[in-house]
Amino acid sequence: MPTENVTLPKNVPVCPVRGSVIYPTMVQHIDASRALSIGAIEAAMAGEKVILIVSQRDKDVDDPKGSDLYDVGTACNVLRVRKNPDGTVQMLVSAVARVKATGYTRDEFLRADIAPLEAGGDKTVELQALTRELKEKFEVIVAGGKLNAESVQTINGKDDVGEMADHIAFNLDFKLEDKQALLEAANVTARIRKLLTLLDTEQEVQAVQAKIRAQVKEEIDKNQREYYLREQMKVIQKELQGGEDGEEADEAEAFRSKIEALGLKPEIKKEVDRELNRLSRMHPDAAEASVIRTYLTWITELPWNVRSEDRLEVEDAAQVLDDDHYGLDKVKDRVLEFLAVRRLRKERAERGELSAEEVNKGPILVFTGPPGVGKTSIAQSIAKALGRKYVRIALGGARDESDIRGHRRTYIGAMPGRLLQGIRSAGTKNPVILLDEVDKLGSSYQGDPSAALLEVLDPAQNQHFTDHYLGVPFDLSEVMFIATANYPEQIPAALMDRMEVIEFNSYIEQEKLEIAKRYLLPRQLTANGLKANQIAFTDAALEKLISHYTREAGVRNLEREIGTVARKVARRIATGEVKRVKITDKELERYLGQSRHNPETENKEDMVGVSTGMFYTPVGGDILFVETSIMPGKGLVLTGQLGDVMKESARAALTYAKSNAERFHIDKSRLDDSEIHVHVPAGAIPKEGPSAGGAMATSLISALAGIPARHDVAMTGEMTLTGRYLPIGGLKEKVLGARRAGIKHIIMPKANEADLRDIPLHLRSSMRFHPCETVDEVLDVALVGGLKALETPRDGSALVTPPPTPKRRAARRSASA
Repeated sequence: MPTENVTLPKNVPVCPVRGSVIYPTMVQHIDASRALSIGAIEAAMAGEKVILIVSQRDKDVDDPKGSDLYDVGTACNVLRVRKNPDGTVQMLVSAVARVKATGYTRDEFLRADIAPLEAGGDKTVELQALTRELKEKFEVIVAGGKLNAESVQTINGKDDVGEMADHIAFNLDFKLEDKQALLEAANVTARIRKLLTLLDTEQEVQAVQAKIRAQVKEEIDKNQREYYLREQMKVIQKELQGGEDGEEADEAEAFRSKIEALGLKPEIKKEVDRELNRLSRMHPDAAEASVIRTYLTWITELPWNVRSEDRLEVEDAAQVLDDDHYGLDKVKDRVLEFLAVRRLRKERAERGELSAEEVNKGPILVFTGPPGVGKTSIAQSIAKALGRKYVRIALGGARDESDIRGHRRTYIGAMPGRLLQGIRSAGTKNPVILLDEVDKLGSSYQGDPSAALLEVLDPAQNQHFTDHYLGVPFDLSEVMFIATANYPEQIPAALMDRMEVIEFNSYIEQEKLEIAKRYLLPRQLTANGLKANQIAFTDAALEKLISHYTREAGVRNLEREIGTVARKVARRIATGEVKRVKITDKELERYLGQSRHNPETENKEDMVGVSTGMFYTPVGGDILFVETSIMPGKGLVLTGQLGDVMKESARAALTYAKSNAERFHIDKSRLDDSEIHVHVPAGAIPKEGPSAGGAMATSLISALAGIPARHDVAMTGEMTLTGRYLPIGGLKEKVLGARRAGIKHIIMPKANEADLRDIPLHLRSSMRFHPCETVDEVLDVALVGGLKALETPRDGSALVTPPPTPKRRAARRSASA
């Protein structure tokens, strides 16, 4: 702030400071503990809140007089004062201007008459040159590390060169006399000249300091080198003297003996020996020695040639798998096939017909399916059946390539990747490694872990897998890798190509019932301290628990609900209320409350414009209804949160109906002058998928023709504009959901007939399946009276036929049969 713009009192209180100088434009905290200073601060706060900050000539004087102070100080505005519990005062001031004390008076504190210093004129060209020189020298000082980043930023932000000079002087370690001289230099040119002189001296001091540091470092290096030589001389002298009895081998020799026992390949041993020789020549306390020591520890702890012997008895393995898991026949068959092939390979190798490498190579399996169906636990059973160690590596959310390949040793805290960590913990080079949730790998600027897995999961490459930390190849070809995924489509194609896919389907209710009785119930009884004779579940209770309290593909929630019931029973038994409890289907509400899930059920009667479709989710299948209503107006209205594919199915169904309107005897005015509203109930739930074409066409044509759709028929399949009926996926889950809803007839694409083999025989025998190749075949089954009723001319009253009564419905069904 320029001095001529500042209005100051003529007489102000004086606060003496020791060993420091404050310059204009600065905001500074000042701590006062002397009565002299505290009195001046209180007087300033009681008056115009202006105080003179001036330095003492001798900082050791405790009770200074005017003659002990410099004549030039800094007039400051007092912004804030805070009294501390110990009696001291902290004052926040804003420095305003350089002033000269023309006279001091002393009472309880010092006061001074002040007058602003006259700055005088500056020569513009000279000032510009001095300013440029000041900035260059300041950059040199900054490069020497004398100032912190915050101070440098503050100084560089000053536009006024005078302020910049003041801040440089304040932040550098100048003597008090030099700082006071800069304060007394009101003329900016003179001030910068003085400051440049001080900066020259500071540069010389920095140069001397740098020279001293270099000399000290050189001396340390020399001492270090001499230490190495002395230690080597000791070893040489010890060898010449034959050593001392009972003396243990040093660290390097201990590593050397362990490495020799590993039986490493020559190229690997060469790299390891190089690191070992570096360690032997290095000071034990050196930072690099710790890094090499950790590296050699990893090398010696990895199982380079340690294997677990495979149990190749197929019958025993089958028993282990059956004991641990119910169902999963495809998975069990694949594991037993692997064992059989491995056994035959081993027999051929014993006859010299195959090499050991060909025998030891393992397959890469990926288990895909919804959560809770046993993907992870079956891997444990496979390891148990094979007699191998089991390692699980959770890859969900991994976004760093170093999780797989490890860190390079140059980084602080570097370590091998999780694969080698798992192999070290297993202690063998042929464990079963489960790569869990491989579909949930991420990628970031740190690399793509799925790309790093390409080498790991390629049987032709993984025998030379090189971890970044080890820097030498480690053979992974004997490891049996098993991956799991909920959504296989999220696995990169190149990675998927290296794996053999085994699908895990949702459990049907009968399978869940058996799993609950054989595995879940005994496990939860043990977990909750109950004995088998203290609680009993009826089959009806478990079936209701499965259908009305859980909705999932697997059995995790089912086990939780069983555990909930077991805990409540345990409480009743522990309090002496009962001794044993039998859980029936009617008793469930007492322990679990109202049913959480009420599966859809078939319609009670045949209705015009209402067809039954089927859908699949990762937690199982179910049915849905497609409703069509015809009203005066124009256009097609679709509601029920339908996705793009389902909307296209509805448009395709309408186009098919229009193109066959004459054949189906649909009134043209009914198509042209009506608003056709297609709705799929449960409107709050988004719906999407390519298998609703048949249900859409049946509902729409039923409404347009006035012919009811059968309530006991559910359908799945996509249609084309020309009336072809195309295949779909998830047939097993859809059929199970339809069966649960009471559906007896299933319409399906003929191309899906092979999928019927996946449906249990007792379900196939209790339902009737209608494979169709065309939409006409679908309509023939789905509509009351079939295609014949649709192609028979009808009078206008048929177009508004109300829903049939049960008697009429029975007559129509017998006619269609």
